[in-house]
Amino acid sequence: MKYSGFSLLKNSFSGHKHWPNIAADIEPKSRYDIIIVGAGGHGLATAHYLAKNHQITDVLVIDSGWIGGGNTGRNTTIVRSDYLLNASFKLKDFALQLWQALSQELNFNLMYSPRGYIDLAHSDGELEHFLSRANAMRLGGANVEILSSQQVADRVPGIDVSDNARFPVCGALYQPDGGVVRHDAVAWGFARSASTAGVHILQNCPVTGFTAKDNHITGISTTRGNIECNKVLISAASASSKLASMVDIKLPMDLINVQAFVSEPVKPILDSVVNYNAGLAYISQTDKGELVMGGATDGYESLARRGSFSSIEDTLARATQMFPFISRLRLMRHWSGTADIPMDGNAIVGRSPVENLYLNCGWGYAGFKATPAVGWSMAELLATEQLPQLLQPFALDRFKSGALIDDAGIGPYPWLH
Repeated sequence: MKYSGFSLLKNSFSGHKHWPNIAADIEPKSRYDIIIVGAGGHGLATAHYLAKNHQITDVLVIDSGWIGGGNTGRNTTIVRSDYLLNASFKLKDFALQLWQALSQELNFNLMYSPRGYIDLAHSDGELEHFLSRANAMRLGGANVEILSSQQVADRVPGIDVSDNARFPVCGALYQPDGGVVRHDAVAWGFARSASTAGVHILQNCPVTGFTAKDNHITGISTTRGNIECNKVLISAASASSKLASMVDIKLPMDLINVQAFVSEPVKPILDSVVNYNAGLAYISQTDKGELVMGGATDGYESLARRGSFSSIEDTLARATQMFPFISRLRLMRHWSGTADIPMDGNAIVGRSPVENLYLNCGWGYAGFKATPAVGWSMAELLATEQLPQLLQPFALDRFKSGALIDDAGIGPYPWLH
């Protein structure tokens, strides 16, 4: 899809009325081989890899809203794989490898920017933990460095690494391949690829129920009628619990509000992503000059997707401790999403207790960065019925066996610390 500057200008004056749809308008069939509930990054990536890797296109991706209108479009676009535990690291690192060539694969500019991810340590103990994490990552083949406070200051002009700071910076873990990816472009790129291959994408059509017989899903009920199928994947983030409950599956997840903020644009000042671990605040700068900031979850269950001044204040207080100049900037906008988070802070992926129903949920803060790896792996599971090794640790039955993946301290889940 190529447009000249004149074409872009023409479409802007026409209100984009003649802009081509990213996915073909379809009339749903009465039956599909596979139905994916959720047209976010994960669901669309699964459809893309079903077509690309397994030549399966008799697939419907259905969503109650629009393409990428959920958590895919409500995040801070960060990608990284700086995890200590193998289960989390291997999946995120595979995703990081896929991100690097995904724009070429989809023929769609995802604006992947490997500007580096810097995780600040505020004590000798925390820095020692980062060293352990870095060593584990190196064993897995990742490129990672441990920085001194002076090296942090050299890489990040404007950051306060003085001894007078409330939480002095003792050093940092630095992952050069981490960075950001344009979130809405991810949804559009996967959607266009899947649609072009023949996958059907149906927007603004809520799923209202499932039809089942002998522990086997036979179809879904929607606001546009019933559709039969052989397999169903629930990949709907915060809506997954409600959908699973329709077939009497109770998922062990909390639904927590998460917020992010964007400042007015300023000249280039920050060419990496920086995370302040003391209470959590992370920050990056967009190509337009805006500073994107986020922090910890609100800490209480909510589906409201609206902000709270206390969270704004907490996040900005920590951001200004990192970069004092931020105190002089104005916030331009703010948004929130609903993070679906299990008790160990990690996703639930794989088979469900219902024979041909599959789950992909519970990603909390980690969903966006894992998008291509999850799509690749879920497509393999749906196509072959074999659970890929990367997904095995994330199975639902780990909550019965006790084989939890406790990544406490690696993301903004305050109740896990």
